[in-house]
Amino acid sequence: MKGKRDYNVEIKDTKHHKYAYSFDFDVMHHYMIKSFEPFFRNGSLLELGSFKGDFTVRFLPYFDDITCVEASDVAIAEAKQKLGDKVKFVNSLFEKATLPKRYDNIVLTHVLEHLDDPVLVLRRINEEWLAENARLFIVCPNAHAPSRQIAVKMGLISHNTAVTPAETEHGHRTTYSLDTLERDATSAGLKVVHRSGIFFKALANFQWERLLATDIISPEYLEGCYQLGQQYPDLCSSIFLLCERGGKK
Repeated sequence: MKGKRDYNVEIKDTKHHKYAYSFDFDVMHHYMIKSFEPFFRNGSLLELGSFKGDFTVRFLPYFDDITCVEASDVAIAEAKQKLGDKVKFVNSLFEKATLPKRYDNIVLTHVLEHLDDPVLVLRRINEEWLAENARLFIVCPNAHAPSRQIAVKMGLISHNTAVTPAETEHGHRTTYSLDTLERDATSAGLKVVHRSGIFFKALANFQWERLLATDIISPEYLEGCYQLGQQYPDLCSSIFLLCERGGKK
């Protein structure tokens, strides 16, 4: 897509679609941390794309040294209100960011699909920002999530990997599946060491929004969806790659 992007506009809710739902904050954030925790390295954390800090907060019990890079100055202002001086913020595009060091853990969650040149950014992570023996955690919405496949069968979306008009308004550039996500990671020189999915999901986010406001969904049911997602990663809400430094490309 040509033209200058306004990242403060892209994070705004639209008339028919929210940028983020309670399903993201209350369910997915919890299960992303649960999926990441066994793979954390001791040391520093770099979060690329911190939005308003809601996910960043969840890293505070694990890391004392956290840096966030975020393109939206509006989002950073809100994140600073939540986090104060516990986190260092860099207001920059990933393509242009200058960072002072390498990091032991780098997190890129629901961000890669927004990038105009994802391989370029992944290459920077591999060659400039990952420390030796560091870990990169990549999570993206899954093209093959059952909720999305149902929308295709309903005629609401043309095909699984389509970028819908609502997604385009929020800055999406692609819709990943496990194979295309791994393609971009390896194209950037990264070494994929683990691949999985996070949370089996047959309902759309707006449907979850309504259900979570009731007592229909129990914690046990949520845990069951998470566990089922470990068996069927290709049917999860999001896909997860764990990467380490590889050679230059």
